[in-house]
Amino acid sequence: MADDKFYMKQALAEAERAADRGEVPVGAVVVCRDRIIARAHNLTETLNDVTAHAEMQAITAAANALGAKYLNDCTLYVTVEPCVMCAGAIAWAQTGRLVFGASDEKRGYQRYAPESLHPKTVVVSGILADECAGLMKEFFKKRR
Repeated sequence: MADDKFYMKQALAEAERAADRGEVPVGAVVVCRDRIIARAHNLTETLNDVTAHAEMQAITAAANALGAKYLNDCTLYVTVEPCVMCAGAIAWAQTGRLVFGASDEKRGYQRYAPESLHPKTVVVSGILADECAGLMKEFFKKRR
């Protein structure tokens, strides 16, 4: 649990970077054998690409770092529950573990496709959930 909080704080730092760029503040890190191998945040506005979610960026960077397409020995930390698209990518990458902070009741994978992850992926939710949700709420409050 202490490690999960440490790595989620790293993902939160990525989310803050996204917010600073005017992106929806979602951040992600991939950890393999107690080492961060990828850091990412949303880049959909910057790249004009609806698929440039933090998770997608992190999975690509992690696969490049490992020189392999499967992340079964890795943990993906993300500040907000992944959407269905990202859950599919997490499944295809056979990610060993998914840890997310805030739930996303409107667009999260658990609402639309709860069985979309790889069957062996271990899911932990609610790590630093208040901080993760607070960052999102503050971002959208400023935009209104």
